[in-house]
Amino acid sequence: MERYNFTHVSEFHLMHFSEDPNLQPILFGLFLSMYLVTVLGNLLIILAVTSDAHLHNPMYFFLSNLSLADIGFTSSTVPKMIVDILRVTSYGGCLTQISFFVLFGCMDDVLLTVMAYDRFVAICYPLHYSVIMNSRHCVLLLLLLVFVSLLDSQVHNFIALQVTCFKDVEIPSFFCDPSELLDISCSGTLIKNIFTSMVSILFGFFPMLGIIFSYYKIALALLKIPSSGGRYKAFSTCTSHLSVVCLFYGTAIGTYIGSSVSYSPRKGMVTSLMCTVVTPMLNPFIYSLRNRDILSTLNRFQLWSN
Repeated sequence: MERYNFTHVSEFHLMHFSEDPNLQPILFGLFLSMYLVTVLGNLLIILAVTSDAHLHNPMYFFLSNLSLADIGFTSSTVPKMIVDILRVTSYGGCLTQISFFVLFGCMDDVLLTVMAYDRFVAICYPLHYSVIMNSRHCVLLLLLLVFVSLLDSQVHNFIALQVTCFKDVEIPSFFCDPSELLDISCSGTLIKNIFTSMVSILFGFFPMLGIIFSYYKIALALLKIPSSGGRYKAFSTCTSHLSVVCLFYGTAIGTYIGSSVSYSPRKGMVTSLMCTVVTPMLNPFIYSLRNRDILSTLNRFQLWSN
C-alpha cells in the first residue's frame, strides 16, 4: 500500500498561469481589467433595477440578485489570484474561499432556475402572474435559494474538513477548487466520486431539468399564440435569460466533460477561468444589450451625468 507523508498541511500552493516573469504583469492587468468590468457591469444592472420604478417586478428583482451573486462569485477567486504573487494560500484561507465560491456559484445556478420559472408563469399564466409572483413569494424564493446555497457551501466545507491527509500541497488550479482539493487527498477516488455525483444531481441535473421543463411549457404556450408578432414579443422576454443559461451551463458542462475525457492542469485552468471570470463578465452585457428596459434606464443615467 502506498504511504503518504502529509497528515496535516498549513498551506497550499496554487498553480501559475505562466512562469514567465515578463508575462505575469500582462496577465495581472488583463485579469484586473476583466474583474473591474465584471463588478462595474453588474453594479450598473443593480443600480438600474433599484432606481427605476418601472423595473420593480419579479423578473428584474431576480436579475439584480443574479448580478449580486455574480459579483460575489467572481470576487471569491479573482482578487486572490491577481494579488497573491507567491500563489500560496493557508489551509483556513482555502476553506474560506471554497465556502464563498460554492455559495455564490450555487446561488447563480438556483437563480437561473427561479428566473426560468418566472418566465414560465409570465407566459403560461399571464392573468395569474401578479398573484403567483407577488413580492412576498419572490422574497420567500430568494430566502429559500440563499438557504440552499448556504447548505451546499457548508456541506462542501464539512467534506473538506474531514480530509486530514494530502498527497501534495500543490493544487493544479488558480484557486481552491473543491474537486481539485479532493483529488490530492489520500482518501482515494471513492469519496470524491460519490460526493461529485450527489452535487451534480442536486445542483446540476435538477436545476437544469427545471429550466428545460419551464421552456418546454413556454414553447407549447408560444405555439398557441396566433400571430407571429405576439410570439416574438413573448419570446423576446426570454432571450437574455436563455443566452445566460447557455453560457453558464455550457462552460460548466464543458469543464466537466473536458476534465473527464482529456484532463490536463492547463486545460482545467482555462475552463475554470471561463466559468469564474468570463461568464460573470458577459452576463451584464447580455442583459443590457438585449433588454430595452435596462438600456433605456442606463441611457437616462448617461443623460443625467451629462
